[in-house]
Amino acid sequence: MNRLLRLAALSILILPLAACPDGFAVNIPMGGILSEVAPPDAATLATTIRVPDGFEIALYATVPKAREVLPTSTGDLLISVPNEGTVVRLERDANGDGQPDSASVLLAGLAAPNGIDLHDGWLYVAEQSAISRIRYDLERGATSGALETILPGLPEGGNHSRRTVRFGPDGFLYATIGSSCNVCEEKEAWRAKMLRARADGSNVEIFARGLRNAADFDWHPETAELYATDNGRDLLGDDFPPCELNHVIEGGDYGWPVANGDRIPDPDYGEGQEARIRASLPPTFEFPAHNAPLGIDFLEFEGQPAGYRNAAIVALHGSWNRSLKDGYKVVSLHFAADGSVTSRDFVWGFLEDDAVSGRPVDVREGHDGSIYVTDDFTGAIYRVRPVQNP
Repeated sequence: MNRLLRLAALSILILPLAACPDGFAVNIPMGGILSEVAPPDAATLATTIRVPDGFEIALYATVPKAREVLPTSTGDLLISVPNEGTVVRLERDANGDGQPDSASVLLAGLAAPNGIDLHDGWLYVAEQSAISRIRYDLERGATSGALETILPGLPEGGNHSRRTVRFGPDGFLYATIGSSCNVCEEKEAWRAKMLRARADGSNVEIFARGLRNAADFDWHPETAELYATDNGRDLLGDDFPPCELNHVIEGGDYGWPVANGDRIPDPDYGEGQEARIRASLPPTFEFPAHNAPLGIDFLEFEGQPAGYRNAAIVALHGSWNRSLKDGYKVVSLHFAADGSVTSRDFVWGFLEDDAVSGRPVDVREGHDGSIYVTDDFTGAIYRVRPVQNP
C-alpha cells in the first residue's frame, strides 16, 4: 500500500510538469518517494559527510520525515513530523551512549504540525490552519491539560502549507504563512506574510509582507535583529531568482510577487509596480537559485570554535528544478561589521555527482553547544558538536 501511495504521489507531481515552459528543469531526488532511504552508517558518515575543522558529526537518532527540531533546556529534543501529524520527544542522552535514551510520541492527531516552540511553560505548535498550545513540563518531558487553539483561521493548502512559529526576545509570538502558489496575487490576507501576536494569540497583526516562503527565522544574539530565510520563485531558469536571507523589520515589504532578488521586476507581475518595487527591501544575502533555505539558527554557545559564535546556521534543502542539482547542505553565515555576509559550508557531502543522500531541513543549537540537523530524506537527526579537547 505504501508503494502504491508513493507512485500515486509521484504521478501527481510529475504529470503537470509535462507542459513546463522552456528553461524549466525537473530534477527530483527520487529516493524517499518510491522507497524509504536509510541514514548512512557510521563508516559512510565518516567518509562522505564533512564538517569544518573544530567540529565533529554523528548520527544521533532516526525519525522518519522529521522536520523541525527543538532542543529543550533539559537536553530533550522535540521533533515535528507533519506527515504523521505528530510531535515526537527524544529523551536526553543521560547514559552518554550518543543516542537519546528513549523516543515517544508526545502529541498525535495534529494537522500537519511543523513549527514548534516553548514559551513560559507552554509548548506551541503551528498546524496547517491554526497555532495551538499545551502545557509542558520540562523536567518530566510531559504535557498536561488539553491542546488549545489560540490562533485559528490560518489559510490552508496551497504550495506552501507548513507554518513556522517562534517567540522573539520581546516575548511576542511570530509566525510565517507561505504563498499559495509559485507566483500570483494572493486573495487571502495572511499569505506570504509574517504575523505577530501576543502569547495567547490575541492582537494578531501583519508584521511584514512580500515573503514568498519564509520557512524559518531567528534573531541575532547581539543586535536582536530578525532574519528570515525565503525561497525564490520557480519557472525562470536554473540560476534566477536567488533564494534570500532577509532582515525583517516591522512594516517591511520584501517584494514578492512583483520583485525578485535586489528589486528586479518580476516578468509576470512587475509591470506597473515600479513604486512598490523601489520601496521594497532587498535581501541581506542571496543564496543560489533553488537552493531552498529552510531552518535558520544563530549560534550563542560560548564554546563554539573561533568565528562561529553569532554566526547563523542555515539548512539548504536542495533544488528539485535545476538541470543540475544544487544545495543539499548546511551553511554558516558570518556577519561582518560593515553589514556584509559571507557563507561557508558547514555540513556537506549529501550531494555527490548529482546523487543525493540527504536533504537538511532544520538546524537548532542546544544549550550545550550541540547543533542538531534534521533530514527528511532519510529521517536522520545529526548532532554536530565542537571537538572536545583532551
